[in-house]
Parts: sequence; C-alpha cells; structure tokens
Amino acid sequence: MPCPLIANADVIRVTRLDACGRPVCGEDNGFVFDCFATLGMNANVDEGEDVEYRAANGRQCGFKRGCPTFNGYDLELSFFSVSPEFIEITTGNPPVFGFDGVTPIGYDDCSIRCNTGFALELWAEVIGEDVCDNENAQGAWIYFLLPWVTNGQLGDLEIGSEAVSLTLNGATRAGGRWGTGPYDVMPLDTAGTAGPMLTPLGSNCHRRTFVTSIAPPEPVCEYTPVLGDMCLAS
Repeated sequence: MPCPLIANADVIRVTRLDACGRPVCGEDNGFVFDCFATLGMNANVDEGEDVEYRAANGRQCGFKRGCPTFNGYDLELSFFSVSPEFIEITTGNPPVFGFDGVTPIGYDDCSIRCNTGFALELWAEVIGEDVCDNENAQGAWIYFLLPWVTNGQLGDLEIGSEAVSLTLNGATRAGGRWGTGPYDVMPLDTAGTAGPMLTPLGSNCHRRTFVTSIAPPEPVCEYTPVLGDMCLAS
C-alpha cells in the first residue's frame, strides 16, 4: 500500500440526521462547501483513576494505571461562508427567508438544540508519485467521516477591518444509523465504479478515515439532496 501525504483540506459535506443518527432523505438535507480554513478534531479522553497501594512506611506495594475512556472528538470548524443552509443543518437554528418565502437570506441565533445532529465528511488532497497508478482513478483523497455530530453551536463573532471568520463547535457521538451511507464515496472494483462504503462503522466508533479515488462533490451555495440507495430502501 502507498504511503499518501495529506496536502490540504478540499471539501466538506454535512448531512442532516434525525434524533437516532439516521440520514434524513430529501432535497434540503445536505450542504457542500469549500470556504473553510481549518477543522479541528480534538480527542476528548477521560484518563480514568489510578489505583495505588501504599504501606504505612511509605513503600508502594502495588499500582494499577487507570483505563482511559474515549468520549469522542470535540470539533472546531473555522469557516468563512455565512450560509443559512449550512447553519440550519448544523445548529438547528431557523433560516430567515426572502420575499418569496423560499430562498434563505439569513438566520436567527436561538437556543442550543441538543436534539439535532449532522454527519460531516471531509476530503483532503493526497500527494505522492503513486496515488494515481490506477488509470481509472479520478484523483486521490483522504476521506474523513464523522457519522454523528451533535450540540452544534456557533462561536464568538468579531466584525472589523480584517477578514471575518465564523466558528462552529460540536461533539461526535458513537452509534447512530449512518450504516454504509447514502453517498458514493469509494471504488467498488478495479474499474473504479463508485459506490457507498462496503462496511458500516462499529457501534463504538466516532470516525473513519481511508484513501479514495472517487472525487468529492462540487461545492454549491444551496441545499443539496440526500437521495442514495439507503433512501430508496427506507
């Protein structure tokens, strides 16, 4: 297997989930964009309690290291595009519509909604001499999937003479019902046929990462549909 090097982040897609972590099918449940600076995925780990046995004379008789518990990843996404669609999917805050009652032109900042959720996918470009050895490859990307993110909320906002960026915070959960996903994100054969993941994540997993030769979706500044085979089967 090659040893790919990550060059830079490329595209992010978010997908609306229901309260059980299932993708919500329909026309207005996805969003794809590339106007972001960084995505921080910071491990949240409880170190556990060490157990120490110490005699009255001060000598240590025994010691057992506490077992760490992985609680998931705390996310911090720095982005530039003030899209009502993206903010509605990730935070649950309602959009503000224009005169036609259909086109979102803004959003409201309301209370934090902990019963909403979204999935986040990120594609990062790969460099290396052998990343496109397969003539059917569309390119090469490292693909990250965070199948269940909750507690989405916008961070501090400061507007002045400098370029303005926004921050989205959230936290991953294990479990969920993403399954193999509603999208074609990996090749299924040597011909490069695009398809969904071959296996779902385990019930205690928070993230999946792999190299793919299937190109990421094109960024657009509007809702994108969730219409994969998973939706047809539901």
